[in-house]
Amino acid sequence: MKKNIMLVVNPISGDMDKSEFVDATAVFAKKENLNLVIYNTSGISDIENIKVLYKTYTPKRIIVVGGDGTIKMVAEAMEEQDVIIGILPAGSANGLAVDLNFPTTIEENLEIAFHHDYMEIDMISINGKKSIHLSDLGINAEMIKNYENGSIRGKWGYALQTLSTLIDLEAPFIATITGDFPTVECEARMIVIANSKKYGTGVSINPNGVMDDGKFELVILKNMDLVVLGKIITGNMPIDVNDVEIISTDKAFVTTNIPVSFQIDGEYCGKETKLNIEILPKQMKVAIPLANSKVT
Repeated sequence: MKKNIMLVVNPISGDMDKSEFVDATAVFAKKENLNLVIYNTSGISDIENIKVLYKTYTPKRIIVVGGDGTIKMVAEAMEEQDVIIGILPAGSANGLAVDLNFPTTIEENLEIAFHHDYMEIDMISINGKKSIHLSDLGINAEMIKNYENGSIRGKWGYALQTLSTLIDLEAPFIATITGDFPTVECEARMIVIANSKKYGTGVSINPNGVMDDGKFELVILKNMDLVVLGKIITGNMPIDVNDVEIISTDKAFVTTNIPVSFQIDGEYCGKETKLNIEILPKQMKVAIPLANSKVT
């Protein structure tokens, strides 16, 4: 009897047609003598539907066609199961795939998704919501809100919204950060809650990011003028404590003096004044390009 592989497809992520991904996966599964079970997300009861399909078919692996939000949703659906998740990056900004140095072709990514070693990745709980990659308060979340309300998708859309968000920059907020470290109180333009190193655009924001070390980093950007932004975009992360401060921890509490725009893994979540943050160690198994972990 054939073993099953499950394919979870987000039809609208990245504003691109997914038929090429689905067709290529079907061909690959047939070559491997595996039965392919396909689920298209709809935004309605997806987690429950994926749970039911998993119990029905007990697939060998689950492969995700989408961005970070879709991967996170599948990870949440599978939190009680021992299953490896493969990734075919197809979001607006594929942060997790960029951070893990995934290749650019579907064929190479299929090989990884079906066969490669896995890494047990931490997740972060923020006010009870889960993050797998990068979340933040401040200017980037404001940009994502503007991007979601705009009409241009992809990197051009992000670039345009970066410029317009900087032009309409509001006053900095005051943040108080507590945990098992000296309390920090400062003016900030942006606070990143980072489980990894890079945004999906390739911009490195957290040089200390490791996704399976049981810690996350708070990257506090105190100054966000064009010079500092230019340094970040070109990969020259400023280390002047007057501009940037980085705290590595497994738990923290952030409060702000005013409501500040907040996003999780590229999805705008409204404005917040309090964030309760803690690491969730080894929450998901992800097939990765590097042959440095376990094989099943």
